[in-house]
Amino acid sequence: MKTPKPKIFAISFSVFLCLIACHTKETDERTELAKAYYTTWQHYLGDPGRSHFSFLKQIDTSNVKELKIAWSYNSGGTVADRTTQMQTNPLIVGDKLFGVNASMILFALDATTGKKLWEFKPPMADKSGLGYNRGLSYWSSENDGSGRIFFSSGPNLYAIAIKSGEVISSFGDQGKIDLRKGLGRDPEKLSVFGNTPGAIYKDLLIMGTRVQESHGAAPGHIRAYNVVTGEIEWTFHTIPQPEEFGYDTWPKEAYKTVGGANNWAGMSLDKDRGMVFIPTGSAAFDWYGGDRIGANLFSNTLLALNAETGERIWHYQVVHHDLWDRDLPAPPNLIEVEHDGKKLAAVAQVTKSGHVFVFDRLTGEPLFPIEEKEYPNTPLEGDKAYRTQPLPLKPEPFARQQLTIDDLYDPDRAALIEDLVDKSKNNKPLSVKEKLQQVTSKGQFIPIDTNGVILYPGADGGAEWGGAAVDPRKGILYVNSNEMAWIVKMVKAGEKDGKKISRGNTLTQIHCARCHGGELQGLGAIPELQQVKSRLSKNNISDIIKNGKGAMAAMANLSDDEVNGIANYLMGLEEQTDHRAEVSYDVPYAMAGFGRFKDDRGYPVVKPPWGTLNAIDLNSGEYIWRIPLGNEEGVNDPEYPITGTENYGGPVITEGGVLFIAATKDEKIRAFNMTSGALLWQANLPAGGYATPATYEVNGKQFVVIACGGGKMGTKSGDIYMAFALP
Repeated sequence: MKTPKPKIFAISFSVFLCLIACHTKETDERTELAKAYYTTWQHYLGDPGRSHFSFLKQIDTSNVKELKIAWSYNSGGTVADRTTQMQTNPLIVGDKLFGVNASMILFALDATTGKKLWEFKPPMADKSGLGYNRGLSYWSSENDGSGRIFFSSGPNLYAIAIKSGEVISSFGDQGKIDLRKGLGRDPEKLSVFGNTPGAIYKDLLIMGTRVQESHGAAPGHIRAYNVVTGEIEWTFHTIPQPEEFGYDTWPKEAYKTVGGANNWAGMSLDKDRGMVFIPTGSAAFDWYGGDRIGANLFSNTLLALNAETGERIWHYQVVHHDLWDRDLPAPPNLIEVEHDGKKLAAVAQVTKSGHVFVFDRLTGEPLFPIEEKEYPNTPLEGDKAYRTQPLPLKPEPFARQQLTIDDLYDPDRAALIEDLVDKSKNNKPLSVKEKLQQVTSKGQFIPIDTNGVILYPGADGGAEWGGAAVDPRKGILYVNSNEMAWIVKMVKAGEKDGKKISRGNTLTQIHCARCHGGELQGLGAIPELQQVKSRLSKNNISDIIKNGKGAMAAMANLSDDEVNGIANYLMGLEEQTDHRAEVSYDVPYAMAGFGRFKDDRGYPVVKPPWGTLNAIDLNSGEYIWRIPLGNEEGVNDPEYPITGTENYGGPVITEGGVLFIAATKDEKIRAFNMTSGALLWQANLPAGGYATPATYEVNGKQFVVIACGGGKMGTKSGDIYMAFALP
């Protein structure tokens, strides 16, 4: 396979001249429309460039401590028999707020009072695996002023009238389009969702999708739909087909079978230049790549496309042949910086590994040096790790990169992981130090093996889907980060402890352990399956596998026989119904262990802070401040008065000099001084605010609103949207 070039300038001459003209404009001459982007919240994460920034300044550093609850809305949708979540960054159009509850029901509120105006309940709400909704898209017609909200629920993308909440039947098939269609494969065998909104450019809705990350996943091609008709206007193949650029970075037939390389994290739009910036995830299966040897363009890539046509302008691949689930987790931020004495339009991409890649927005040229560092080959048979991986030399990572014994918080405590008991020591629990000594911990891009490798930061970052905020006035990036080590371990499919296992066990190994853990012990909000037969019938289990439930996607690619095999194994019925242990599988390796490395109290094994908030000057690549984010009050250690916690959901920053963020395990929302990082205000939430807030103004009053859905990190679920304002 050929080594991919990190950036490509293959664009038409006319497009290039247009981009150059835009590129050389005085960047501080904002149009009135651009100004409007930063004083309303009509776009996901505030504006098309995903800055999370607002020019509103009624709430500032001097009065933020006076904030009170302005209104709250019980959105409903929590389900008694499962953990539910809300991750929505709401939209505010005029005096209306649009959000989504835990059962994927869209609603509109009076943005000043929280009073419900209408709701739209999709036919599939509450019934199947719909995933989460992280936001919405809004479009209005210049001809008649009518507006519509684009809202995804399961595989369907709906167009909803903002005034009435009714489906716009002229869009697609009676108001909806099926995101499974148009991918070149049987849609009935695909699991495809639109959990994060796309970008709207003129009359195009450019969409990415969430797909499975295991074998049989759908491809993650980017598609642009006509906002009026729902017809596909263009498609960009993230897994290139014959004659397309990047095709030679895969096996010849891979485009027919390999999935993933999808944009689940959202995208950013430079409307003036007609460019859309799209980060992609890993190819599936994301821990073993024997069926996709090569660099695998355009997985793990920041793509710059012509928004009008879908043509590639440039790209940069952040991870070659990903074997670590290092999806690009958030939309890139469009920002202006001082570079070599000039104002420059830039794009910054945060990563799960705790890095920031910063590029010239027009050309894709890195603004800080990037080293292609050599790494060892994988020991797993049939695969071949890529020889080098890119690491930015500046800014420094915003998360620690390697776990050593010196980094352990309490090395003699027992390690709370799936193989807690060491059978060779008469069932004596392993200490944290002993467990670390059993596995490999050498930093980034060490291939996963059958013994166990430390992934640090873990599979949930570093940065996560909440993303970073950027100050368009000063070129400063604000990003929250997790500091959690994970242990990842592979096993030969069909084997355990060196012995052959049954067919149903093997199928469960391949298709279930990826999310539920190597011993099916559960991971965070994902339930354990060891005792699932005490909670569900075989028919219930089969139905969930086929149709999904909550955040779990349907395994549409499995045959009825395979579904039955998994259900029989989980019910303990396999020996009575299926004695076939010797089965030929195309999947050579499966997940044996996958989860957070914590001690027996449930705390991360690393020294605090366990979550941080960081301010980085992208003009210089230097840090302005770093602080712990959140607090585990039960630790009560004078050496670490503020521990930080795992966190999900991003920050919002304002002209008033205030940064707002919830996100933390301690279920609070906080306000920080953007200049110093000093804590200015905090309030308890009814459930964890694992979403990015929004700030908006109606009738001269500024509000800050957060979806309090909880449900992550073992915390309770909730259904309340809560808004704060000055008295």
